[in-house]
Amino acid sequence: MTLKIAVCVKYVPDATGDRGFADDLTTDREAVDGLLSELDEYAVEQALQIAEEADDAEVTVVTVGPDDAKDALRKALSMGADKAVHVNDDDIHGSDVFATSAILAKALEKTGFDLVVCGMASTDGAMGVLPALLAERLSLPQVTLLSEVSVEDGTVKGRRDGDAATELLEAPLPAVVSVTDQSGEARYPSFKGIMAAKKKPVEELDLDDLGVDADEVGLAGSWTLVDSATPRPARTQGTIVTDEGDGGKQLAAFLAAQKFI
Repeated sequence: MTLKIAVCVKYVPDATGDRGFADDLTTDREAVDGLLSELDEYAVEQALQIAEEADDAEVTVVTVGPDDAKDALRKALSMGADKAVHVNDDDIHGSDVFATSAILAKALEKTGFDLVVCGMASTDGAMGVLPALLAERLSLPQVTLLSEVSVEDGTVKGRRDGDAATELLEAPLPAVVSVTDQSGEARYPSFKGIMAAKKKPVEELDLDDLGVDADEVGLAGSWTLVDSATPRPARTQGTIVTDEGDGGKQLAAFLAAQKFI
């Protein structure tokens, strides 16, 4: 029987760009280039490794996002995933993690899976709660924040490394897992993989396909929203200490005045 692995990925603004908010106080995705969330690359990598160890496995990447989110899917497909599902609908705009989890859960149910793999968080929202929300909506066990993961005899097993202890965890399939950035470096797509990705299937779905009411998602259906945002002040030159033999005293006086010492 084919082991069906679904990987949830996100198209995010490049963290090296000048990220900000649009007029409606949602993330401005037009002003900066986007890409596959780096933390989701670890999820794709671990899914591919599990598939390589299985006798028969299929890896499907799933995303919710605008037209450009296809770029994230193509990156995952070029790494080695078999196919992709893209949920794209204008009414999704402004969805928070709770609304997004509702959409993803419906997409996963439609696609079918034995194992759902997620990154530990997205690099834009950075909430880290999506795997738990998916597990709750799908009524499945969750094994999260794993630095090592494997599947054996219908059971997913993993290691969670904490500050004070290491835990060995397992759950019967189907299940939801998330992996950390300590789980192993993601492979770099080869030229052959990039070319092959162009021919791999990408299924397009909208809210009607999933039976999701538009009022339950987007800005109107989200549980959280940004009320206001103030741009970070421009960096000032600061205080320059000219050392003419008393630089140490000047520096000590400045630090004392700022109550640092």
